[in-house]
Amino acid sequence: MYRAMSDNNFPIAAVDTSKLNPKHVRQIVDYRTAEPPGTIIVDQKARYLYFVLPEGKAIRYAVGVGPIARAFDGGEAVIARKAEWPRWIPTPSMIARNPAQYAPNKDGVDGGPHNPMGPRALYMHKDGIDTYYRVHGTNDPSSIGKAVSAGCIRLLNQDIIDLYERVKPGARIVVH
Repeated sequence: MYRAMSDNNFPIAAVDTSKLNPKHVRQIVDYRTAEPPGTIIVDQKARYLYFVLPEGKAIRYAVGVGPIARAFDGGEAVIARKAEWPRWIPTPSMIARNPAQYAPNKDGVDGGPHNPMGPRALYMHKDGIDTYYRVHGTNDPSSIGKAVSAGCIRLLNQDIIDLYERVKPGARIVVH
């Protein structure tokens, strides 16, 4: 499931599962919730994302999240858009917070292996407005399971590709 692959002519490196925390391997788990199948639930503190399945099950993915100060403020949003190999542009607040890191990319980074969003992105909107938070892949697999992102919810590249195929535009995402 974490093999090397090529996607739209871009390479995706294999993940060495011997170096991966076994709890961070994608798996189907028992998960009781009142949320309907197709809903995404993110537990920022535990650093897991659940894709709700029927019959009390979910697919659990390990995620990297933002530190508390930059994390999504919780609540509900919808996946308004999906993108393959998305273009990334740092927000003005990211540039202000860390100009040395983000200012060189102020005009954006095209999709590809060096783009920090990885091969897929799910765009979160709340009350019809873009939150600028995304569920996306990463070019830094060591960040999974940690609170190190600029605030987005990041997955291993193979996991975001798997989730992307399952999620329908308009799906609810609940973040707590």
